[in-house]
Amino acid sequence: MTTATHTLLDTQENPYALSHLDALEAESVHIFREVAGEFERPVILFSGGKDSIVMLHLALKAFWPAPVPFSLLHVDTGHNFPEVIAYRDRVVAEHNLRLHVAHVQDFIDDGRLRERPDGTRNPLQTVPLLDAIETNRFDAVFGGGRRDEEKARAKERVFSLRDEFGAWDPRRQRPELWSLYNGKHAVGEHVRVFPLSNWTELDVWQYIEREKIELPEIYYAHERDVFARNGMWLTAGDWGGPKETETVERRLVRYRTVGDMSCTGAVDSDAVSIADVITEIAASRLTERGATRADDKMSEAAMEDRKREGYF
Repeated sequence: MTTATHTLLDTQENPYALSHLDALEAESVHIFREVAGEFERPVILFSGGKDSIVMLHLALKAFWPAPVPFSLLHVDTGHNFPEVIAYRDRVVAEHNLRLHVAHVQDFIDDGRLRERPDGTRNPLQTVPLLDAIETNRFDAVFGGGRRDEEKARAKERVFSLRDEFGAWDPRRQRPELWSLYNGKHAVGEHVRVFPLSNWTELDVWQYIEREKIELPEIYYAHERDVFARNGMWLTAGDWGGPKETETVERRLVRYRTVGDMSCTGAVDSDAVSIADVITEIAASRLTERGATRADDKMSEAAMEDRKREGYF
């Protein structure tokens, strides 16, 4: 089921009919329970971004009143928005969850990775991610990717098989008919699982509104020192700029997506509430990653190339 096929249902005529948000929620809950039944050591990728927050909320609902039977994993670039890390730690403590953190800096310090000339660390997350998966023997890894975000993610299955090197091969994808998911994998392989595949950015925000889910404040309009680069407003700070030729401005902005501070762009916005954000997104003609992620603009196939190497 995709958002394009959503039908507004008259619940007065059919009190048992599901709204499109109820249907998406039911599908995601089914995926979480399917993974719990098929795999031994699943983990949820949790960065404190809105999609991982919604994913954790769905996991909590899927197993309530029992605790979530999965731990969390964050691949930390070290170039984080402080508001997001504070939110991450607060949620982990509130729900008594176990959080694994793989630090990119550790891999730079011991020589397994080198800093990039452009300063961004998002592309460097692959090696720490795969190391954490191998070290902890995770056989299923939940990610918050959605098909509407980017063309490489649009063609990836809900259950996405990764080989013993963590790589994704689109030609090895399995059919997923009638909500049947095949989690079979060989020793050393693992499966990436995307419970939000069929959601859109608008669906996510409408669900956040309905469920009254708290988000880090950077998702709403606030004043921030930024500078223009490649058509985006990047945060002025210790990582990534500005260069001598770039001018810092104080602007009213918000973030549509959260990643490495050095490559995640803000958008001009006066949306201070969830309702304001929904109105803004409904009128937008650019996907959130297309509008705000410099790491996706390195080439026409930047995301697919990284996914083939083991990226999220």
